[in-house]
Amino acid sequence: MRMGRMMLAAGTASYRVKQAMTAVASALGVDRHSHQVSFTEIVTTTHRGKIFRTEVGANRAFGVNSDRIWALDRLRQNLPDDLTAPQLHRELDAIQDRPRFYSVAATASFAGAACAAFAVLNGADWIEAAIVFIAAFLGQLTRHTLHKHAFNLFGTVLVSAAVASLVYLAGIAALGLVGNSIGVYTAGYISTVLFLLPGFPLVTGALDMAKMDIASGVERIAFGTTLTIAAGISVVAVSLISDLDDYAHAAQSVPLPGQIAVWAVASFVGVYGFASIFNSPWHMAASAATVGMVANTFRLTAIHEWEWSLQAATLTACVIVGVLAAAAVAWRGYPIITLNVPAVLVMVPGVTAHQTVVDLNEGHYTDAVTGLLQVVMVVLAIMVGLVIAKLVTDRDWSHDRPSSTIKA
Repeated sequence: MRMGRMMLAAGTASYRVKQAMTAVASALGVDRHSHQVSFTEIVTTTHRGKIFRTEVGANRAFGVNSDRIWALDRLRQNLPDDLTAPQLHRELDAIQDRPRFYSVAATASFAGAACAAFAVLNGADWIEAAIVFIAAFLGQLTRHTLHKHAFNLFGTVLVSAAVASLVYLAGIAALGLVGNSIGVYTAGYISTVLFLLPGFPLVTGALDMAKMDIASGVERIAFGTTLTIAAGISVVAVSLISDLDDYAHAAQSVPLPGQIAVWAVASFVGVYGFASIFNSPWHMAASAATVGMVANTFRLTAIHEWEWSLQAATLTACVIVGVLAAAAVAWRGYPIITLNVPAVLVMVPGVTAHQTVVDLNEGHYTDAVTGLLQVVMVVLAIMVGLVIAKLVTDRDWSHDRPSSTIKA
């Protein structure tokens, strides 16, 4: 139960939680073990002879800690055959007591860098990217402060998104006062709140559903959707105080090699920042950033140069993410989810999603429906691409082997 609860609280998928609990039960030598895992609860029954015990545990920690996921996964893979409960508790104590790699200020800086990189990918210049950095930095500090005081999670996202959005608008207004007006672009505006995107619940929810763990998958996707809506409410509300320009910047004449270089650098910085927010050690973050850089540069090149559809390019790029992440897993032993999620966050159509909500508020229903369908199709392309990659790279995952019950 403790192993399962720690893995669940660290943000990993439910099928991994079940896998870890099964491994522990087998190593402890119990006769039979069964469990049911959702996003918020674990129910487990352990049998020894005619004696059995059922426990119910609740999960109220909804953060992400990639380093802890990795440590728990290494523990799962290296359990001795003669494991005892006290030994396991000592190992779990050591993992639980590990401090986070980065300070609050460093994490906020990573959030700012990731959002600024996303703005660059959407055509922002360096001045606007700098404003996005400051806005996301302060938004992340707000989120940390509210979380530290156990503020409601939905309210935390609302307030943090509002702070980031207001700071961005204030920064643009301040530039205008000194005679350097650059306009309020939707791309830069939306980039300021991307650090709030609940990528782990959405991706792990899709993977759980692909494993036919429907209840857990639906809960995770519902949770991620709720937080996305919370951020969207604040973003749209704040945007009402300022007129946003077209969500696309004017096209700049840049030679293709230079444009590819910009895409590659911005993708690397963005993914590295997101991975670090999740408390990934630097080498894990660098691996995720390399995977994301290759895949997203391919995606943007396919869209802008080869005229692929957005959905086809995104799906293919996510398959590339999954395949490259599997190679990194074979090399370094990382949990694949710690590479997949940061790598795909820069592909999320946040600008289109915001424009959809604005069109809906203004009564432009045809445009709103078109935008909504595009957002849904791209999100599905991300999820399906990752699932396809899992199917072709992980035999244990692609073939059903029930883990709800084990016999020693």
